[in-house]
Amino acid sequence: MRFLGRAACSACHLLLLAEAGALAMCAGVSTAYPGPHTLRLPAVPGYEAGKCNDMLFCHAREEGQRPRHVIYFPGDVQNYRDVMESHSENFRWKHWSLEDTAAILSRRFLSSHIWIVKPSRMHLHKFSCYDHFVESNMFGAPKHSAELMAFRQLLSLLVSAFPVAHNVLMSQSNKYTLSRDYDILSCDASPSNAENGCSSGKDVKTFPANSAIRFGLPTVRDSASFVVIGFSKGCVVLNQLLHELQEAQNDKEVSSFLANIEAMYWLDGGHSGGSETWITHLDILKTFAQTAIAVHTHVTPYQVRDSMRSWIGEEHKKFVQILKENNVTLASQLHFMNEIPSLDNHFRVHEVF
Repeated sequence: MRFLGRAACSACHLLLLAEAGALAMCAGVSTAYPGPHTLRLPAVPGYEAGKCNDMLFCHAREEGQRPRHVIYFPGDVQNYRDVMESHSENFRWKHWSLEDTAAILSRRFLSSHIWIVKPSRMHLHKFSCYDHFVESNMFGAPKHSAELMAFRQLLSLLVSAFPVAHNVLMSQSNKYTLSRDYDILSCDASPSNAENGCSSGKDVKTFPANSAIRFGLPTVRDSASFVVIGFSKGCVVLNQLLHELQEAQNDKEVSSFLANIEAMYWLDGGHSGGSETWITHLDILKTFAQTAIAVHTHVTPYQVRDSMRSWIGEEHKKFVQILKENNVTLASQLHFMNEIPSLDNHFRVHEVF
């Protein structure tokens, strides 16, 4: 139960903020199921003290037989809408902000809760860097390893975020009226063992029962189902998860979480490194095939037909080929094949996958 204990202290602190009414809200139509309304969760604690990630949450539009979750890792440029609108260059792609992407995913996966994991660092306000999931250079290009890093970070984030989101939803249903996105606000007070705004959560060992009913328990098999999606640079996290599979299967809690992942989506993956945009290691992909996780790849000419980065298309082709040879449930599609490669179509993969 180490993940529950490690994450819960900072989560409880955020819960107190929510219960105190520390919410930025706008008046509008009251609803128990907010649909595209999003909740910002700042500095959600990860596996180690000091390793936080902001998250964005959007409640499922429909109820399913058991809790379902979509976890999304954004690419370069993508940020909160207000941040993108105020940026001298990134405003051009504000329609692909984290909030807008959450709305797209909410319509695509009606019975799933949407969780967007914001990278811990954005170099030059542009390049997404997932340092807490995989060792990365200045621009976010990964250096993959078999160390159990991404699984532990992701699992800890979910364990921390679930009770916070549950509490706010209950408060919303009972007390508040909302029309659009809102935040849990930060405050100066913090647990005594916090580091860089993140708590290690070692003093709290419980997980709220009502939260478990609404969202399930990530570390309990068949308690919930998960779909993991990476877009562009965000695919480095999915690739790191594959590198960790052997170690993950030897860890009781992580292996239970792994068993709850039903599908993974690679959306036009790419990064500034000169290789390993797609996993092509035979042993890793054979191990992956044994998990029975369904795979979806959706690519555009912007990545796989770039003559200056020819390895991307070659690696994607090999990735798909090896998975097919190992009988993985696979759907792979090239979009906008007859159009000129463009960054606009790169982002538009969100609309067609």
